[in-house]
Order: sequence, then structure tokens, then C-alpha cells
Amino acid sequence: MKPLLEVRQLTKSFPGVRALREVNLTLKKGEVLAVIGENGAGKSTLMKILAGVQTPDSGTLLLDGAPVSIPSTRAATGLGIALIHQELNLPDNLTVAANIFLGREPQRLGFIQTGEIERKAGEILAHIGVDLSPRTRVSALSLGQQQMVEIAKALSTNARILIMDEPTSSLSQGETENLYRVVHELRRQGVSIVYISHRLGEVKTLADRVTVLRDGQNAGELASDEIEHDRMVHLMIGRELTRFHHRVNQATTTPALDVVGLRTPANPGCPLRFAVHSGEIVGLAGLVGAGRTELLRVLFGLDPAVGGEIRVAGQKVALTSPRDAIDAGLALVPEDRKHQGVILEMGVDQNLSLPSLRRDQQAGLVDRSKERDLSLGLITQLQIKTPKPSQWTQFLSGGNQQKVVLGKWLALKPRVLLLDEPTRGVDVGAKREIYKLLETLAGSGVAILFASSEMEEVLHLSDRAFVMHQGTITGELSKAQLSEESVMQLATGRRSVQASASPNSAS
Repeated sequence: MKPLLEVRQLTKSFPGVRALREVNLTLKKGEVLAVIGENGAGKSTLMKILAGVQTPDSGTLLLDGAPVSIPSTRAATGLGIALIHQELNLPDNLTVAANIFLGREPQRLGFIQTGEIERKAGEILAHIGVDLSPRTRVSALSLGQQQMVEIAKALSTNARILIMDEPTSSLSQGETENLYRVVHELRRQGVSIVYISHRLGEVKTLADRVTVLRDGQNAGELASDEIEHDRMVHLMIGRELTRFHHRVNQATTTPALDVVGLRTPANPGCPLRFAVHSGEIVGLAGLVGAGRTELLRVLFGLDPAVGGEIRVAGQKVALTSPRDAIDAGLALVPEDRKHQGVILEMGVDQNLSLPSLRRDQQAGLVDRSKERDLSLGLITQLQIKTPKPSQWTQFLSGGNQQKVVLGKWLALKPRVLLLDEPTRGVDVGAKREIYKLLETLAGSGVAILFASSEMEEVLHLSDRAFVMHQGTITGELSKAQLSEESVMQLATGRRSVQASASPNSAS
């Protein structure tokens, strides 16, 4: 079949970095093409060029066999190309219909035709099988429903090519399955989809073909019958990779973190009791909305506890602010690293030294010598890939940004490390490095409590796991009890006899 879209010898450089080097790609009509690679492989740059966000230095783009130029997002839209970003960008004070036609509203005599907008929006939503009222405000929608609105918005521009960047990174299992259904329906209708994901399981489920990038170049391509996890990983990183290995539990009998009757503002009627011991890695599993993030926020002093008691190393602590938590020896790696974990417009060295400023200041001023030594040591220890310590953090790959978030807390040598979705948006190679780092920290006596929506991560990394449902801990699972079935039973509110021998108590 003649390609709908063809990329030939595409090259793009930024100051100090060659993002793409003579990259080739083809996309056929009605095809789901997965583009995969490690963070920094060039995927985002390639997609931004196709969507008109950036322009290439050299190379050729062909649409329906004819050369085209895409100097802007408007030009891309005119050619039928739409990009759905990983971070959704919908004004939540507007309705579904208003978002779908934002900036392109049909008007009559200078007045927006609201009824016409709602009618057309309803037709598009029905076209992809989404049962959603066009009059609903976006603020009332789940992330999965907002993702459907973004897809409908793209289709309202008569998009023939839909680029999806990590579309399931924030979705629940049910919302993910609904997205799969919509992708299959769009493919049946002849829409071509470029699908970017670090979740190789969903690539295998959805993709007709896989194109792999490594270090800004083509690393290989897999046909539908060749799409297997190990083959994808090998092409992505150029070597075999063992994601997990058997780890000896080095937990002590002394609780580093002891929580008794803790009640969060989000779920004040659900007292929580559990403990995490020094040298232990404990997973926090549950579906979206189970209360995991809310719990971690309270433990770090971001939100005030409604009641209960928190002890760190046996001492009762009052966590009224993050400073209280830091002073007590707690650190939090948040879910949203770009908005809460790092300051993108600051250098890697400045980000790494930020939490240590109070400790390392000299006469109220930043000690540049200590900052330099600290950052260089962490860059080496964590193998952060950056051309120089002062490089703005926004130019690092997602995996290296996550290492910066981890590194800045490691400088304080915390007793308890809290992590919310520690490997979200991180490629398989960087994931393995983060897992290895967490195992090393546990081996040095740090207590680790992490929340993750990736089942495999919870099953293989945890020494134990607590499972949450609607704000309460429905059960505790030992390493021997951990399985996908046991986690899902507890995550949906059931209490298996074996798994919940001591629900809400893990001390």
C-alpha cells in the first residue's frame, strides 16, 4: 500500500544536541504505527516536526506522495495532522462542546452558534462511540473522558493522522481499555495513528507495526508478527535488559515510619494504620482515586492530617509543612515531575542543590563551591546524562529529569523516601536504573514507600504491598502473596481471606 505519510532523512539539531539524524518513517492509511525508544531517542522531536511545532534542519516530508512543508500547527491541521500531547490542555471551565471547537466556533452575525457546536460535538462523540454530553463541563470529567474529548477535538479538524503521545500514562485500567476500543474504531474508519508509549505491553496489543529510534536514529522496525517485548527492548537499548532481579529483603524490625489512625482531608472517615521498616521497599497499589497520592501528600506535610499520629524513627512528628517533613527525614518524589519535581528553567546543578540550600549556605548566601561539588557527585552517582551541570533541566530526557528529582533528595540522606509513580513516562532503560537505585537505597537502610499504577512494578519491586480502595487500606500482601489477581481483588474493594488477614495493619 502506498504510504499516506513518508519521512525521509529528517535531521534536527539543538544547541549542543543532535536530536534527529537522517530519520526515516512511513505511515499507511488506517494503520497504528508505534514509535518507541528510550527517553532522548528523538520521538518527541519527530512528532513535534510532524505537528508543525518545530521545523527540521533538513529532510523531506511527503503526504500522499507529494512533498509538503509544515511550518506551523495551523499548517499541520490544514493537512489533516493532529497531535494529542501527554499533558492534556483543556480549559476546565468550558463545556465539552466548547473545547472541541475552541477557536473554530461557527458564528452568525458575530454570535457563536452554541446549539450548532453542541450538535456537531455530539455527532463526533457518537462517531467514536463515546457516551458523553456535549454540555458537560470539562471540570466534571475524569482523565480518561478528557482524553476522549482531545481525540474528538482532533477529529473535528478532519484529521487523517492522529499522533498520540503516552495517551494512557494517567488512565485507569477501565479508561485504558476504552481508549483501546476507540483506537481500533478509528483504525477501522481509516484514520492513521502514530502511537508513542513506554508501555510495551500496550504497543504489542495495539500496533500494526513498530518503528524504533535510538540516539536520534532509526534502530529498526518490527512487523506485526515480530512485536515481542524482548525484541523491542533490544532494538531500543542495543542490548539485552533484565528489568528485575531477585532482591534479598533487608528490612529491619524497627519501623522507620509508623502511622496510627491517620485520616486524610480527602478521606476523613477512613483511618489508616501501617508501618514501613528501615531497608524495606513497600508498594502502594490501587486504582485511580483510591487515595494513594492523598496519603503521600499528608505524609510530606503538603496537606494537613485530619487526625491520627505519625512517628518517624520512633519519634512522634507534627507535619504541618514540607519543611517539617524534611526536618523529620522524609522526602517526596511527586507524580508530576515537570510542575512539582524540578524547576525546568533552572540548571541541573541548581535543581540538585535546591533542598540543601539551608544546610549548605554561607552567611545567608549560596555556597557555589558546595553546590558544584554536590551536583557533580550526584550527576556521576546517578549517571545523569547532561552536557554540563548548568544545562537547563527542561532539555533533559524524562528519565534524566526523574534522576534529578531523586538526586536532590538523596543529598539530604532521608530516613524515609516517598515516591508517587516513580517511573511514569520513563523508558525501560531508565526504569531499570531507577529500580537499581531504590534497591541500593533500601540496602543502605532507607525505608521506601512508593505508589505505582504499573502492576509489574508493584509485583516485582515490593517486599510488601498495601492495597487501597476508596481511601482505606483493604489489605496487606506479603511478597509470597503478591499477584495481579490478589492486588486487583483488594483494589476493587474485595478482601480475599488469605490477603487480608490483618487489613489496615502492617506494623
